[in-house]
Amino acid sequence: MKVRVLGCSGAIAQGCRTTSFLLDDNVLVDAGTGVGDLPLEEMARIDHVLLTHSHLDHVASLPLMLDSVASTRMADNRPPLQVHALPQTIAALRTHIFNNVIWPDFASIPSADTPLLKFVPFVVDERLHVGGKMVDVLPAVHTVPAVGFAVHADKGCWVFSGDTWRNPAFWERVNKLPVQMLVIETAFSDRERELARRSLHLAPASLAEELDQIGPGRRFPVYITHTKPAETGLIMQEIQRFDETPNRANDVRHDIRWLSAGDTFEL
Repeated sequence: MKVRVLGCSGAIAQGCRTTSFLLDDNVLVDAGTGVGDLPLEEMARIDHVLLTHSHLDHVASLPLMLDSVASTRMADNRPPLQVHALPQTIAALRTHIFNNVIWPDFASIPSADTPLLKFVPFVVDERLHVGGKMVDVLPAVHTVPAVGFAVHADKGCWVFSGDTWRNPAFWERVNKLPVQMLVIETAFSDRERELARRSLHLAPASLAEELDQIGPGRRFPVYITHTKPAETGLIMQEIQRFDETPNRANDVRHDIRWLSAGDTFEL
């Protein structure tokens, strides 16, 4: 399985795109602004979108992408684009975006019988089969209902935390998976730790405590995502500092790396 990082920033700025990952050429995980860098022919090949939650930085490109590929999908008689999400996320999209006020309701265009968009609900802990991939829906702790994902591949699992705060249930699941790569958010620096707590995001100090929940003897690369552009440099420094001074008795150090838009991984 190929994973392409289309966007991994916590906000927009020059060179910064918000969260979106393309799995092979047919499954999108979140639909942030990074989707806009895809050529039209690549957008048209996407048949499934997995959404972690309803916040704008994770869904902003979904209505625009549908508009861009609508004529191609209709001309090719393609089935509806399937958007897989929690029921609460689907309700938010229907109410606030695809409501014929902010954007057309593509779930009924060109008709209710042959729509361009189909919403497919899931629940936490469900195992999905999407676009030829097996996907586990993982718990997340955020200001709106949210999830993470574990996507199974030949060499192990690609695991994405989604937007989350302290999350013991996530680690209970992750420690049972053959993780090959973990992508985990760290939105704020420690100087903004109170804002991180209130918005249910991680900062380096809370990230350190979360990584301490990785099971003994387990080691895999940990990629940092969702940093705020104005704080990315400081967040990197603070993470490097805590990881160079482990706080566990067995002197654990993590293989922490920095995610960048344009990165590609083979699993």
